[in-house]
Formats: sequence, structure tokens, C-alpha cells
Amino acid sequence: MSEAFDFERLVELCRRTHEETRRSGARAVDRSLVVRNWLFGWYIVEFEQSGADRAEYGRQTLKKLSKALKARIGRGFSVDTLERMRRFYIAHGDVLSDVRPSDISATPLRISGNQPISSTPLRISPDPWTPTAATLAEVAERLPLGWSHYLTLMSVSDPEARRFYEIEAADNDWSVRELKRQLDSSLYQRLALSRDKHEVRRLAREGQVVEKASDLIKDPVVLEFLGLEETPAYSESDLETAIIDRLQQFLLELGKGFLFEARQKRFSFDDSHFFVDLVFYNRLLRCYVLIDLKAGKLTHQDLGQMQMYVNYFDRYVRIGDELPTIGILLCDAKNDAVVELTLPEDANIYASKYQLYLPSREELADQVARVRREIGGRGGKENG
Repeated sequence: MSEAFDFERLVELCRRTHEETRRSGARAVDRSLVVRNWLFGWYIVEFEQSGADRAEYGRQTLKKLSKALKARIGRGFSVDTLERMRRFYIAHGDVLSDVRPSDISATPLRISGNQPISSTPLRISPDPWTPTAATLAEVAERLPLGWSHYLTLMSVSDPEARRFYEIEAADNDWSVRELKRQLDSSLYQRLALSRDKHEVRRLAREGQVVEKASDLIKDPVVLEFLGLEETPAYSESDLETAIIDRLQQFLLELGKGFLFEARQKRFSFDDSHFFVDLVFYNRLLRCYVLIDLKAGKLTHQDLGQMQMYVNYFDRYVRIGDELPTIGILLCDAKNDAVVELTLPEDANIYASKYQLYLPSREELADQVARVRREIGGRGGKENG
């Protein structure tokens, strides 16, 4: 079959898919773009594979395809746009890889007339050039975000980090703006470095799973949204007020399941009064989370005070089957040795450094890479 005939088939396949996705009434325009663009990328990648000089052949294909689609469909199909579709498919080419061949209701889609254009099975219509509504729904189910989200995710080169952000964006219904903020704050790297080395790879498979107190911890906690300059001039009260003024952003930074209860929560005994800076409740762990803010150097007295707060809540506030209270000290200078020597191993108290600027992605990525090398250096006994 001639190349000219193959190319004509490629153009027609894209045109029909465009029409089908437009008629299918997808939940939103952005979501329907995801389905269409994934299929376009799939067609392009498979068509390119017949070229001799793949790099040059592929670029020429995109130029020709761009011109043809503009003529038949209209604007919106520049070479750069088609290249993004191609990259999108390459990054997500396995979304239907678990569909069994026996589940397919028609002959595999073909371009050349000799071989299926992909080993990825798809449910298609009796007309092998047009995907069915079931195919479109299947792709949409496996790609839950909008096209703007996926364009943002394409900037993430690490596939494990990209998969983590995709899971979190879908689970937490992040806007594109919030996704970009989490990328800029290096959420994946901060969580990876705050966890046991055995759990690093689980982040990429499942996202942030909250099952125990340590799952809530990030180090550092990034508070760039407060708009405070990095200066010793502000007090703990200034920091607390800034957090309350931007409580929604602070809750997003804390992570999953947090509910705000009180500021400067007072409790008393032996004619003494004590105040916890911030009190939260985590509905996933079903426990109180107490946060104290420390603008200066963290001391053993600070840790002892938090231990008292936690003990009080466990004895007089916690009810029924709620889990033990968690204490978190947010400080701008943390000494791990002081924390380790002051607290018993089973203490439900954690210290995290906070910073008022976005962290260096490169520095955190290097640290995560070192953790991965350490995992791999133990003989490759860990799976996944």
C-alpha cells in the first residue's frame, strides 16, 4: 500500500475521530480534548513507525498533517500542538493495556492493511476507522484530568513524579493553578524525603496514602503563599495571623483530610493556662493534630511543651475510638539531634522546618535520586 494512501487514511482517521469526540457530548470540552488528543497522538506515533528516518520523517508528517487538518477541520492543529499530542500519547500509551484481546468487539484498527497499528487493544466500531463511544468512554475513564492539567504535567520529566501528581490532582480535584503550585513547591520530593525509604516508590503508584501519623508530615513545609519576607523581624504571632488569613492555602499545603478547629486553643490545670497555636482535626486518621509555630531555634523545652499538649488532648479531649493526638512543631531552624534525644522513639510528635520561599526543585530531586540509589543498592530486593 502506497505512502500516499496511508497518509490519506491517517488524515481521514483524525477527521472522523474529531467529529466523533465532538458529537459524543463529553463531560466538558477540556475532557473531550484529552480523549481526542490521546487518540490523535496514538495515530501519529503508529503512522510514524513506518518511516525510515524517524526523526525527520516524523517532523515532515506533522507538517503535512497540520496543513491537511487545518484545511478539513479548521484552526487549532499547529505542528507544535500535534507534537504535544504525540508526546501525550507516548507518556500515557498504556492507559488501556490491561484490556484483554477477548474483550475487543471488532477487528483491531489498521492503517497499513497488514498489521494492527498498536498492540494496545481498543474497542472499536465495525468501521475500523472510527472509534465507538465505548472506546471514547474507556479512554476518558483512564485519563481523569483535563487537557490543561496534562499540558502542565508534560513539564515533569521524572515519570514517577509525574504519575504521583496525576493521581493527587485527580483525587483532590486540583485546579490547574493548584497543580502548578504543588509542582513549584516540589510536593513529591518533599513527601519522598519525609518518608521511610521503603515507601518512596509507593508515592508514584498510589499517591499520598494517609494511614498513620508520619504520613501527614512534609519536611520542609512551604509557606510562600503567606507573602512574608524571609526576615527575623516577624514574630510567631505574625506568622500565625498570616496563616489564618490564608487558611485555605495552608490547609492545601498540610495535605489530605485536615479540618481547622481553633486558634490559640486554651486549656488549664493547676491554675496555669496554656495555649496551642493551631488545632486541626484529620478526618482520615480521626485524630487531633496540634501545631505550634517557632520562629527561632527549636529547643528541647519546645518539644517537652508539645508533649504536654498532646498528653492533655489524649486524656481530656480525645473520645471513643479516635486515634492518639499528633503534635507538629513548625520551626525555621530544626536540629534533628535535639529531636531524637528529647523524644522517645514512639512519640507522636514531629518537627518540620518551614520556609517562606519555594524550594529548589533540582536540590530536592537530587536528594530523592540519592534515596532511590540507596534502595537499588540493597540488592534490588524491593519490588516496584
